[in-house]
Amino acid sequence: MSIIDDMNWRYAVKEFDNTKKLSSEQLDNVLESLRLSSSSFGLQPWKFVVIETQSIKEKLLEHSWNQRQVVDASQVIVLCAPTNFGDTHINAFLESTAKTRNQSMESLDGYKKMMEGFLSRKDEAGLKVWMNKQIYIALGHMLTACAAMRIDTCPMEGFIASKYDEILNLKDKNLTSVVVCPVGFRSENDKYAHAGKVRYSKEEIFIHM
Repeated sequence: MSIIDDMNWRYAVKEFDNTKKLSSEQLDNVLESLRLSSSSFGLQPWKFVVIETQSIKEKLLEHSWNQRQVVDASQVIVLCAPTNFGDTHINAFLESTAKTRNQSMESLDGYKKMMEGFLSRKDEAGLKVWMNKQIYIALGHMLTACAAMRIDTCPMEGFIASKYDEILNLKDKNLTSVVVCPVGFRSENDKYAHAGKVRYSKEEIFIHM
């Protein structure tokens, strides 16, 4: 099968089969697709909370517009942004880069100044927008990887972030929730599993110049 076949197979699952769970290998691969995601400068301004405990899922339900996906899915992944992001994160990334590539920190000074300059030009709101964009890139990586593995997903913005942050104690971790994605396997009863995929035609969305 091609990647296009995989993307045609994928849809936002409305009803998960709560008797089917990801294997440890499948979950590892899903999480690795997030870890390997691209990001601006490679800075990776994110953390991912993986929820498997059923009692926590149940607490989240009422703050998820009562969408059953959060309780019926095998896992719920909450993609989070740091509540502050700056020089400490840049330094940690450069230290990791130097170690991985066997470089000196001094050799990365130019890159450091470029990143510091970029972030210094953003106010708090602009920084939040930038981080959220990076998180959505990671979400896209995960959705595509899951489709290739025939693992179902349902990306969700329909949740109350402040309540998620409270239930998951994200404030204590200097994090805030951005987007939620249950993962698992579609139920045979999900009527949307066989519905046609609604997308505009190539002629309507591509402009060739």
